[in-house]
Amino acid sequence: MADRVLVTGGAGYIGSVVTSQLLAKGYEVIVCDNLSHGTKKAVPAGAKLIIADTADRGALDRIFQEHHIDAVMHFAAFIEAGESMQVPEKYFRNNTVNSLTLLEAMLAHKVQRLVFSSTAALYGTPDRTPIEETAPLHPTNAYGESKLLVEQMLAWFHRIHGLRYACLRYFNAAGAAGDLGEDHVPESHLIPLTLQVALGKREYVSIFGTDYPTPDGTCVRDYIHVSDLASAHILVLDALRQSGKLIYNLGTGRGFSVREVVETVRRVTGHPIPAREVARRPGDPAVLVAGSESIKNDLHWQPQFPEVESIVRSAWEWRRKHPDGYA
Repeated sequence: MADRVLVTGGAGYIGSVVTSQLLAKGYEVIVCDNLSHGTKKAVPAGAKLIIADTADRGALDRIFQEHHIDAVMHFAAFIEAGESMQVPEKYFRNNTVNSLTLLEAMLAHKVQRLVFSSTAALYGTPDRTPIEETAPLHPTNAYGESKLLVEQMLAWFHRIHGLRYACLRYFNAAGAAGDLGEDHVPESHLIPLTLQVALGKREYVSIFGTDYPTPDGTCVRDYIHVSDLASAHILVLDALRQSGKLIYNLGTGRGFSVREVVETVRRVTGHPIPAREVARRPGDPAVLVAGSESIKNDLHWQPQFPEVESIVRSAWEWRRKHPDGYA
């Protein structure tokens, strides 16, 4: 009988793509989402959607009791680094405290495997790139800190309660997987924002800071296709049958500047994409590029879409079919 996996935040961008891949691999999937940032339309057919909040211990207890969950994939979180520097309390409440509520429920119902959606924001401004998993953890924004606190809790739950867990530190997830695409409200990610300009939904794209110590003065990021990100989750979930603790970076190991990404969108869409240079955002590191050799060596994971152009092309195809997102 197939494992039954609880996916928190499974109506969101990454959670929905992971849910789709789990179903394709024969897993049974229960999605728990409060729909504050997700949508029913993103939940793949075949998954059971329960509209509930990870803050609600009673709702979590009912899910674990009624559905006999074997493992949890935890995506439910706020993700806006800029907003976290204005209202950090919102991030510590939702990302950190609610994760503790989920962990307590897992403990009570003897669920022993968790895959946690973590972030490269843990590293802050790195000493060197590409960033390895052993690099110092010193987040420069409250979003990163809220995720780091969860990683620290997981280490203690592993040590004291025997919880088997994986922390996957994402770099910049992008692209679309068939009918599933990126549609945040409000949108703050570079590729979908730039595509909105191409569709005439925005006048211009903003470039936050042009005086970084990078080749063209703009921030450099490692973009990973959402399908490649999802495949890593499936590998890690299976690996937790033998391993007690896994920590991996997920990226391609290549960095692209904001200007390079905007230029790629211009090329793919054939639109001019006006850009405006504005001040830096607080908490934005200059360069974040992943060292992902660990998961490649351990689990033979290999990105299938390493080129930023293929990522942008998949996102553009989805956007043209869904000009208003899932709305």
